[in-house]
Amino acid sequence: MQIYMVGGAVRDGLLGLPVQDRDWVVVGATPEEMAARGFVPVGKDFPVFLHPQTHEEYALARTERKSGRGYRGFTVLASPDVTLQEDLARRDLTINSIAACADWTGAKGLFDSNADLIDPYGGQRDLQARVLRHVTAAFAEDPVRILRVARFAARFHDFSIAPETMALMRRMVQAGEADHLVPERVWQELARGLMEAHPARMFDVLRECGALAVVLPELERLWGVPQTASHHPEIDTGVHVMMVLQTAARLHAPLAVRWACLMHDLGKGTTPADVLPRHLGHEQRSSTLLKAVGQRLRVPTECTELADVVAREHGNIHRSAGLNAAALLRLLERCDALRKPERFADVLLACECDARGRLGLEESAYPQRPRLQQALAAALAVATEPIARAAQARGARGPQIGAAVQQARAEAIARALEAAPGAAASS
Repeated sequence: MQIYMVGGAVRDGLLGLPVQDRDWVVVGATPEEMAARGFVPVGKDFPVFLHPQTHEEYALARTERKSGRGYRGFTVLASPDVTLQEDLARRDLTINSIAACADWTGAKGLFDSNADLIDPYGGQRDLQARVLRHVTAAFAEDPVRILRVARFAARFHDFSIAPETMALMRRMVQAGEADHLVPERVWQELARGLMEAHPARMFDVLRECGALAVVLPELERLWGVPQTASHHPEIDTGVHVMMVLQTAARLHAPLAVRWACLMHDLGKGTTPADVLPRHLGHEQRSSTLLKAVGQRLRVPTECTELADVVAREHGNIHRSAGLNAAALLRLLERCDALRKPERFADVLLACECDARGRLGLEESAYPQRPRLQQALAAALAVATEPIARAAQARGARGPQIGAAVQQARAEAIARALEAAPGAAASS
């Protein structure tokens, strides 16, 4: 039995990056031998075991043979006869196909950089050249690898994609392989790529190989759609959405906010050509489209719900500086901010990303965000029970009681905004 550390741990160690997860491959062993040593089997599709002490994953060396379409169309062979080189050959990129003998690794997954790493496919060379290159032609057998390359491009933004790898990805899309992607895997890869420092590059790569038109056609159609230059100096809607997404990454926004940034203008892709570059009513069209995307890709509910609020209300939030207290309260209620103030904070962050994701406006202030946060705090501070009791004592019922509470909240918002620094100058 021989044990090797493989994949991302070796890659990141060579790059001098923190090693997050360590994966191991075991050559020359059977499942029975692993179990006898106390390893716990967890793999469904192929033999994977958890170490009895560290609980890290140890997979038996295996080969794969294409037996159908898509991600699940494989027959897996795990055998003591499978060599390490055969196991490495089935991996996606050369930079992920380097192995280090377990004897060379320390407790933290680090290893002597002078050690003789097992690197039959030139991964170290490509790390030095900063190139993402597929290992063998077997890359074409799994369409998820298209998404993985795009995700790695977002993470390693200064790496280029080998021309032959991009050409292979294009051929895969043209052959219909991307049509068989499993929704859960699409979302998994998109979500991971969105959280990288340069998420827009993931979508650049998917566009370049043609896969974006398959997995997210609603987003793909935004490129080439013009917007009014006075509001959007960058003009192109697709360019704008990528700038918004990059702003979200720069502000370290959470996943739900980044997804909302990606989805907020989908409706502009369906604007009739004869009314361009105006996009009247695109907010509701965006809401309808993003909900359909959420269902298709099994997007988490919290991501879809946040994106929906941002799509419907981002224009009103941008224009909120001109709203009086009563109108601000109605905006807060439409956003369900009184019940979900934490989510509303994310809505405002997404709207700031939208406002700053425009050519020449990247460093602009967004006073709407603190103003609306102040308005919400004032509304939440109103003690509603005494108001309701007083209204009932006056004979008020149902909607009349609600109106009394609303009036009190609007008055509280007005007082808070009047007391805010600069209120007199702006009024």
